[in-house]
Amino acid sequence: MAYLRAQTSRGGHTCGGFLVREDFVMTAAHCLGSVINVTLGAHNIQRQERTQQHITVRRTIPHPEYNPENIQNDIMLLQLSSRIRKNRAVRPVALPQARNVLRPGALCTVTGWGLVNQNTLASRLQEVQLRVQSGQVCSQRFAFYTENTQICVGNPRERKNAFRGDSGGPLVCNNVAQGIVSYGERNGTPPAVFTRILSYLPWIRRTMRRFEWQDQTEMPHD
Repeated sequence: MAYLRAQTSRGGHTCGGFLVREDFVMTAAHCLGSVINVTLGAHNIQRQERTQQHITVRRTIPHPEYNPENIQNDIMLLQLSSRIRKNRAVRPVALPQARNVLRPGALCTVTGWGLVNQNTLASRLQEVQLRVQSGQVCSQRFAFYTENTQICVGNPRERKNAFRGDSGGPLVCNNVAQGIVSYGERNGTPPAVFTRILSYLPWIRRTMRRFEWQDQTEMPHD
């Protein structure tokens, strides 16, 4: 799990994210900032823990068709300025394969340092189990919900959900990152909308390959 602190012209905000390769973190495009600092391996974000790794972001790559008006294509890759050191607390999360279609009823986990009530951000990493809903549950509540590229998550009859500050964090199902926290109701009631990672696999692979190749060609030769 990654903790992101982003600076914008209007101040700063925090988001979640997750490692998908030793040099790339995935998050939501609406977490974009002019400067983003990443902390990996944290449990209590208010403390200096031995497991933590602090890394600056070399390159922010929001999806080229991200639309902040209707929050479509809410996905972003962050290329880190250096490769992380893999250990028990810091390791990449697996991405879905083409056959890993997520069905309604699946039980998944969301983690983050988001709001634990209307005013208080968590200092310790929180974890909640949420059930995937049918797309109809979200399309009745959110005008721009799109089943092909988004996932509806969280039982409306339960008081469990992702909330502000959890944006960009992963929806993990059977040890695979299937979604990214995107948006929901202002008061935090479920369900919430997650970006469907499976729909963006070609863009993800193409982008990581492109910048890896570009960086290799830009390296100075002795």
